[in-house]
Amino acid sequence: MIDESEGVDSVVDVLEHHLVHEVPPLRLARARRAFLTQGFVKTGFLAPYDVKKLISEEAESLIGRHAVRRDGAFTETGGTPRRMHNVRRAEIAEHGRTLPRLYSSTGLREALSVIAGEEVLECPYAPEQFVITELTQSGDTHGWHWDDYSFALVWVIDCPPLERGGFVQCVPRTEWDKENPQLHRHFVSRPIHSVELLPGDLYFLRSDTTLHRVYPVTGGRRLIVNMGYAARRDLAKPLSHETMDALWADPVGDFASRGTEQESSQWRPKPCGGTSESPDSSSTI
Repeated sequence: MIDESEGVDSVVDVLEHHLVHEVPPLRLARARRAFLTQGFVKTGFLAPYDVKKLISEEAESLIGRHAVRRDGAFTETGGTPRRMHNVRRAEIAEHGRTLPRLYSSTGLREALSVIAGEEVLECPYAPEQFVITELTQSGDTHGWHWDDYSFALVWVIDCPPLERGGFVQCVPRTEWDKENPQLHRHFVSRPIHSVELLPGDLYFLRSDTTLHRVYPVTGGRRLIVNMGYAARRDLAKPLSHETMDALWADPVGDFASRGTEQESSQWRPKPCGGTSESPDSSSTI
């Protein structure tokens, strides 16, 4: 149970206690096998209900007050689109409390390191550390892309029913050539894996060698928090950040922002179809 009087420190303590005492090594080992094979694994078991609830509440508050509309396409990923509202790391760090502290949790990175089979580090490029994205309009998507750094942990706050899109598609064991991305060559040479997500899910992604996208939404809403992490090898290789810098650039004019505060919804872990889920339930691998 999180002690509200102790604030953010209590949230981190609850998460790290859960990881040590409630997550069995066998569960991490199963996740590691899936991750190393597919470059993707659901990891909802890493966080208890109370922590997910506080993350959801903070994400709802931040997206309501600081969201900026983005619509663009990127040549580095073959012209794939990005259509969404988002909140940048700078605004989250300034106005958030729970998300910045949880991102820096040593216990969380240690658990992710077990799943990854290698050390998971904080991302050295600050804008990619933690961000919030929201898809609400028909056609909104985070189109096919790779990330500059090795790992991403995604907290699913809200998502539409499966038939309305918003699920993740992945092509593992692919390489990003920014000069010649050849997306269609990857599509025909390797299988595309599609994964349904529910509010309260987490997933861990090998994001630099797994081509991935969010299937365009046609209704409902998809709201997530993305936490980006690095591998030791990332610290030594030259990296540029064209897509990230463009996606999170300062907005031009007031028209780019949401303009009005969104009413925050109370988070309840429920299937996309709307059936209630017990607070004690968690995602499975």
